[in-house]
Parts: sequence; structure tokens; C-alpha cells
Amino acid sequence: MNTEITFHEGILERYDLNDLHEKYVSAQPFEHIVIDDFLSRPHYELLEREFPGPEEDMWHKFRSGKENRKLQSQSMSDIPWHIRLFLSETNGSSFTKFLEKVTGINGLIPDPHLDGGGLHQTLSGGHLGVHVDYNYHRRWNLDRRLNVILYLNNDWDTEWGGSLEFWDRDVESCKKSVKPAGNRLVIFGTNEHSWHGHPAPLTCPDHVTRKSIALYYYSNGRPENELADEHNTVFRERPGEVFAKTSAERLRDMVPTPIANKLKRIIGKP
Repeated sequence: MNTEITFHEGILERYDLNDLHEKYVSAQPFEHIVIDDFLSRPHYELLEREFPGPEEDMWHKFRSGKENRKLQSQSMSDIPWHIRLFLSETNGSSFTKFLEKVTGINGLIPDPHLDGGGLHQTLSGGHLGVHVDYNYHRRWNLDRRLNVILYLNNDWDTEWGGSLEFWDRDVESCKKSVKPAGNRLVIFGTNEHSWHGHPAPLTCPDHVTRKSIALYYYSNGRPENELADEHNTVFRERPGEVFAKTSAERLRDMVPTPIANKLKRIIGKP
């Protein structure tokens, strides 16, 4: 176990930050940038090699018509060492300042708790519907501003689906698709119009999964033109799409709301 590894050493300095900023703010359909070969090859291979398999007993499982066969882990104690080190660095000062220069958002605040972030993995047949993320973190009283995703998928075949899709404001058409290729970093702003997801079920072989590390950044306040009522994640059906309901969701719909709310309080679910 090498505690001297620094993932961002020599990485951040090689970029023309003004050039990255211009690309970020001019991107459509909303502000974003895609950076290939972000880490050195040895550092990337450390992360890819350590990424836990879906059989590990560390994953929270999502099963719904909006997001299905998706796994997430945000517990630092369960995350392998080198990935934990990478997460610590990307929540540190140097990387946060790099993001501020690229995006033009001053006063970014990282999330060492990995709330909703951390390790993500989608199984064959899984998907994540088109959505905008929650816009305000009530416990911290902070505005959610930025998503950063590092993909860890070697030899990903575009025929399997799984590309990150950016949709227009009315969710009428996909304006950009980003293949989840290994060592590709995607940075994009989160607001009321940043509709994104990978909504079609994956057709990869059963032994292949779509793997990523997700990081979220916040600020104390946001521009006036981005202000909106506080909301959780909002999913939107694509043209012609109807979110299928799982058997658990259908059963939940049959339970009267007062009883459902009481059960949630008892088991401690939000």
C-alpha cells in the first residue's frame, strides 16, 4: 500500500485553464466539459483494478422504473484504499481550485461525505432515467452546483448503450452523448435545465458493468437566474417513454399515504 501516491501530481498543471473554461461555458445544451486520459495510465489502472465487483456486500441497490439495477457505495470504510485516496484528493483544495478555474464558480465546497456520490455501478439491463439532480442540500444549507464523473470502463462498446446523455430543456431530444470510456472525466453544472442520464437499458454481457466514481460540489448561494424552489431529483420521461413500475412500487402505491409515511418514520427512511 503506497501512501505517497498523489493522483493529481502533474495532471492539473498540464492544462490551459483559460482554454478549458472557454470550452466549458460554451458547451451545449448546458455547461460541461469532457477530458480524456485525465489520470496517468498507472494511476488510472490502480483505480480500475481496485473497483469492487457487484458481488461485494457494500452496495446500495436501486430498483425502480426510473433507475434500475444501479449500485452505489458511499461508505469510505468499504471503499478500497487507492480509490479512497483519490476521493480524498478530489475533495481537497488543489482539485477544488482546478474546478473553480474551469467552471468559473467561486467558493466551491466539496463533499467528503459522498452524499449520493462515491462509487456507482450499473448492471446489464440497468439504466438511469433522464433527470435533474436535487438542487439544495437541506442538512448543509448549500446549493448543489457541479457533478464530476470519472469513468472506469475499459473497452466499452457503444453498442451496449450506457452513454451519458445530455438533453434539451424540454426533454424532447438528446443533444449530446458521452461514451463512458475509461479514464474519461466529465464535469457539468447542475441546475434546473441540466437534464441527463443513460436511460436505455444496458445490453452489455452479464459479466460487464458500467463503472464510475461520482463527486458533487456545492456553494453557499447560486446565481439569481438559477434560483428555483427546493426539490429532490426530478425524473422526466423521454418522448414516447413510460416509466415501468416494479412490483415493489406497485405495492407501495396500494398503501394509503398516512400509513406509508408512518412506516417510513418507523424504519428511518426519508
